Amino acid sequence: MILPISALAANIASTAGAAAANTAIRFEELGLSPVALSIGSFQLKWYSLAYLFGILLGYWYMGRMLKQPGAPMAQRHADDLMLYSTLGIILGGRLGYVAFYRPDLFETPLEVFKVWQGGMSFHGGLIGVLLAIGYLVWRNKLSYIRVGDYVACVVPFGLLFGRLANFVNAELWGRPTDVAWAVIFPTDPDGLPRHPSQLYEAGLEGALLAVVLAVLFWKTDVRHRPGFLGGVFLAGYGASRFFVEYFRNPDAHLIEFAEQTGLSMGQWLTVPMILIGLYLIFTSRGRMKGPQPAIA
Repeated sequence: MILPISALAANIASTAGAAAANTAIRFEELGLSPVALSIGSFQLKWYSLAYLFGILLGYWYMGRMLKQPGAPMAQRHADDLMLYSTLGIILGGRLGYVAFYRPDLFETPLEVFKVWQGGMSFHGGLIGVLLAIGYLVWRNKLSYIRVGDYVACVVPFGLLFGRLANFVNAELWGRPTDVAWAVIFPTDPDGLPRHPSQLYEAGLEGALLAVVLAVLFWKTDVRHRPGFLGGVFLAGYGASRFFVEYFRNPDAHLIEFAEQTGLSMGQWLTVPMILIGLYLIFTSRGRMKGPQPAIA
């Protein structure tokens, strides 16, 4: 009996899926747990430590950069910025997640502030950090764009640790695939081999972008071109996120949105970032005034 074409295609897809599932990495085999430390009823999760490590490493690295000639602010300003930025990341990240991805939570306001249940948006956190920088430079009469350049160099650390924590939490996994490094996540109700897109983001948005910005800062003079480093960060992050979204599974409640618009919510949010970043890069030479005196 000859099978209809549709049935034959379904059989082939099923066979391929079964083969992929047999060769895929099962997340449980990696021995990872969302909990880093457990003492009685107290649990310290890797997600919380990711934020802490990112902020502390960024603070240390900022201190090193400020020792170079022509820094746009003093160490005392960086101390204040650490506090303001931490608040901006947490509040902005959570409010951004609710506004962009879960507006239904506004109907139950108490749910909005339950950050321990997950749900943070990079774009919301970025807005929070930009507001934090704005408050710092307004209060101390500093250059917004030059302070932003220095902050841009430390943000990838937080992105790196945050995406690694997403992987450890088995959340924000990718689309189904048959690649050799596919992972079957226990949080996936379909149990399909998927792209470990969290690791793709950690590598591109975190490690690679950190290296690119470090080379530009330490090996060239572009730090004296206001807006260049900030532009590289915005365009680099935007391009990385836009690319990885093709491998990342859309949030369940936004799948229809992605199908209707042709792009995911994450991709739409990166478009203005890329455009603004390119503008800052190409106009930075016009703002260049040579090495500036250090701020005391």
